[in-house]
Amino acid sequence: MHVIRAAQVFDGEHFHGPGDVVVDGPTVVAVSEPGEYASAVTVEDLGDATVVPGLVDSHQHLSWDCSPDPLGWHEAHEDPQLLDRARTNARRALAAGVTTVRDLGSRGRVGLDLREETARQTTAGPTVLASGPALTTPGGHCWFLGGECADAAGLAAAVARLDEAGVDVIKVMATGGNVTAGSAPHESQFGLPELRAVVAAAHGAGLPVAAHAHGTGGVADAAAAGVDTIEHCSFMTADGIAQDPQLVRRLAESQVVVSLTAGAVPGAALLPAIASRMPALVAHIQALREAGVRCILGTDAGIGPPKPHDVLPLAIVQAVQLAGFPIAEALAMSTSRAAEALGLGLRAGRVRPGSSADLLVIAGRLDQDPTAITRPVRVLRGGVDVTSP
Repeated sequence: MHVIRAAQVFDGEHFHGPGDVVVDGPTVVAVSEPGEYASAVTVEDLGDATVVPGLVDSHQHLSWDCSPDPLGWHEAHEDPQLLDRARTNARRALAAGVTTVRDLGSRGRVGLDLREETARQTTAGPTVLASGPALTTPGGHCWFLGGECADAAGLAAAVARLDEAGVDVIKVMATGGNVTAGSAPHESQFGLPELRAVVAAAHGAGLPVAAHAHGTGGVADAAAAGVDTIEHCSFMTADGIAQDPQLVRRLAESQVVVSLTAGAVPGAALLPAIASRMPALVAHIQALREAGVRCILGTDAGIGPPKPHDVLPLAIVQAVQLAGFPIAEALAMSTSRAAEALGLGLRAGRVRPGSSADLLVIAGRLDQDPTAITRPVRVLRGGVDVTSP
């Protein structure tokens, strides 16, 4: 056994400290007062540091290259090249302390192949949950991933194929998006009957459903269809952000999980549709929180220059600084709450007996300086030190 001693421990919901985190192989076996296990194990005293669970990014695109032209990237590269890029991106995420990633949209088997590689080799990247190609309309948002479907029957058949391929989650584009030419994020792509067909087929196969939805019509239909997470949930209109308190209230009552899209490299140019709406988006996120909507954080990493695959720590900082979230809540949305929403239970996102020894060590006390989350000093995945040299 090995003890990591620090001035502060964040267990996935609350700060405690000082404390000892006791690791035995891939598992946390105890969290105790300093010294309780000192006589039986190796003790590593990290002093004025904070131990937090490995971060959980609920929405990435690991095989994308962060360029302004995702379609061009996919057209110019074959699947082996996409997989090579995914490997590089996975290692970058892991170095930042992101130990679990849900990959919500990759071509062919790229995401699945990466998942198998990181499962075999701890240092290769985070634990990956993969959706494979997102389901979309012909020519619809992210059609270039290969998930085009024309109707409810086609959607159900696609879910069956993805289930046979071994995906962890089904991704469906309820609305258009911002990175596909000819696609409008405020307009619905599938209606309620089609989304219900996806949910019925997926849940029948034991698979959760993540619905990309910007416009209020798509958000409302996704919630009514019974999806497990709504990605983005931005309430976009043709020229702004909608105010729809009744829909916000319905989201809170339904207990559906909303994966908020957050995190951007400072100074990097945001998509114009996002930049022009940023103040309204922040106010919208605050309204969701105040209404009691269940929210977690995802970055959409890979879709453009502001979104590298190690951007989740910045998302946490920006949730605190821009949206006014308490640091403990922003961390929970990226650890315990995200892990629960992704179906990982107590295995990830927590520091407690029986949890996976996915740990991030930060110099300093996070409750005093939230920006310290961007400066990791130690990363463990499954009890293995994977800290970049």
